[in-house]
Order: sequence, then C-alpha cells, then structure tokens
Amino acid sequence: MFETFTTAMIILLCWLALTVADLAVSGVVSLCAGVAFRKVFLWGLVSLVIPPLAVAYGALWERNWFKVNEVKIGFESLPEGFDGYRIVHISDIHARSFVGREKQLERAADLINSLDADLVAFTGDLISMAPDELESTAPILRRISAKDGVVSVLGNHDYSPYTDVDEGTRKRYVEDLVHAEKEMGWNLLIDSHEKICRGEDSIAVIGVQNISPSRHFHSHGDLTKASEGTEGMFSILLSHDPMHWEAEVLGKDIPLTLSGHTHAMQISLLGWSPSSLIFKQNKGLYSRNGKYLYVNIGLGETIFPARIGARPEITLITLTKQSNKS
Repeated sequence: MFETFTTAMIILLCWLALTVADLAVSGVVSLCAGVAFRKVFLWGLVSLVIPPLAVAYGALWERNWFKVNEVKIGFESLPEGFDGYRIVHISDIHARSFVGREKQLERAADLINSLDADLVAFTGDLISMAPDELESTAPILRRISAKDGVVSVLGNHDYSPYTDVDEGTRKRYVEDLVHAEKEMGWNLLIDSHEKICRGEDSIAVIGVQNISPSRHFHSHGDLTKASEGTEGMFSILLSHDPMHWEAEVLGKDIPLTLSGHTHAMQISLLGWSPSSLIFKQNKGLYSRNGKYLYVNIGLGETIFPARIGARPEITLITLTKQSNKS
C-alpha cells in the first residue's frame, strides 16, 4: 500500500511539474514564434503521459531485467594466489520487493551461480521492513553459492528502523534476520572478518554493520574492531553506505571497498541519476590513491516498485595481480 501511494504521488508531482513547464514553454514559444498559445499548450500536454508510461515500463520490464557488470581491478599488493580471483557483488535485495515475484528472484540466483564465482559478497539491506519478508524468499537465496561461500553485512534497512514497532520488537527483528542469514548458509560479518586462503597466500574480507556519516541513517558499526587481526593483509571491506569510504576507510590500509545503498535512486537518464545529488560516489567504480570503491545499485526496490534506466545489478569483479598504472 505504501509503495502504491508513493508511486501515485511521484506520478502526480511529475504531472504537475510538466504542466508548469508546459505553460512556461508555451508562453515563450507563443510570444517568440507567433504560434497560438492554445495549440502549443495542447501539444505539450501529450508529455503528461510520460510519467505513467515510464513507471509502467520500469515496473513491468526493467526491474526484472538483471544486468551483469564485469569489472577488472589490478593491485600490486594482491597475493599471487589470488590473481584472477572472482567476486560476485550483490546488494540491496529488499526481499519485500520480490514477494509475489519469486520467479524473478530465482532468475537472479541462477544468474549469480552461473558466473562461477570464488566468493559472493552481499553488501546489505536484505529486507525492507521486517524479517517475515524472507518466508518465501530465503529458500531461493539459500541456493546462491560460490567456492568460498557467501559473505554479507547489514544495511540500514536490516535494523527495521522504518517499522512502527517498539524497540524490543525491533531488536528481535534483527535477531531473527541474523538467524535467517545463518540458516541460508551466508556468513554474516558483524564487525568481524574472514580470512580466505589459497595455498600459502591469504586475504581478509572485513564486514561492518551499517556506518553512515549522514544523520538520516543510524550508524552501528566499528571498523577498528572489525579489522583487528588483519594488519598487513590484503583486505576487502564490505560496508553498506558508500559515504563511509571517504569518511573513514580511505585513511585505512584497505585497497577495495564494496558498497550499495544508493539504488541510483532507481532512476538514471542518459547516465545521470538523481542519487548523484546526495552521494558523491553513487554507482560504479571509483578510485583514489590506489584504493577502490565499487557501488552496486542493487537488485530490489524501495519507495516505488520500478526501475527506470537503472537495471538491477549483479557485479562480477575480477582481482588481478598488476599495477593499474602500467
């Protein structure tokens, strides 16, 4: 019901904005070109069909059109045994958006498994509101596999902050979610890390609870605690909010960070997304001083049940033993 109301409001606001723009443009064209105002205005009203058509397209087609982005990143510090290591990065499943669409989630799981990854990394927001969203979706997510398993972290939605319940119930929701991920066979990293070995070589995968510099999202994580024992190792950090990268991570010896959270606001037009007005790093790969951040725009949706120009993303990241400067 909430998503339906929100979608209707978005369409209404678009209509109002387009009507105002139509009035302004019609007035200018009428004055400058001598064309009848009524004629220009009526032609302009045709544009009012664009918002509902765009939302219908995004809801019926594009949200089900999964995209695999392949990225290769070279590191001089990568241990030899991990040259060619393949990570499938997924994020923001928001299981509620797949309730009633389980067949589409099955397609996503099959596509992930077909990539034959060494590791699957999930960067948070498994649910939108409450863990009961997993009743029909967890059996499907349990099928996702990789040689070194599935590692995951919690996102802001995973603490059920947008659900109208008391704090005791909200705490139980988090406990239920943690238990559900364990039952799915996922290795949920709660301010902790996992070491992965290839012969005598090893890397660390660090996972923090949600950490955000923004006052709109609560921070729960502790990067220092999560990193203890990984000193001197090649490390990959899973941190839901990409704003954490500039706020804290760049000051650490962590070559690669994987994040989600932005969804690219589920809208991208000619490569531009309104999420760029909020998040400096809002989608794709970023680098600074030899350190990298990848922002995955997610599989599911919140706010409105559609994606327009921002297809649900599965990222295949291949680590290579090389210098990007060469």
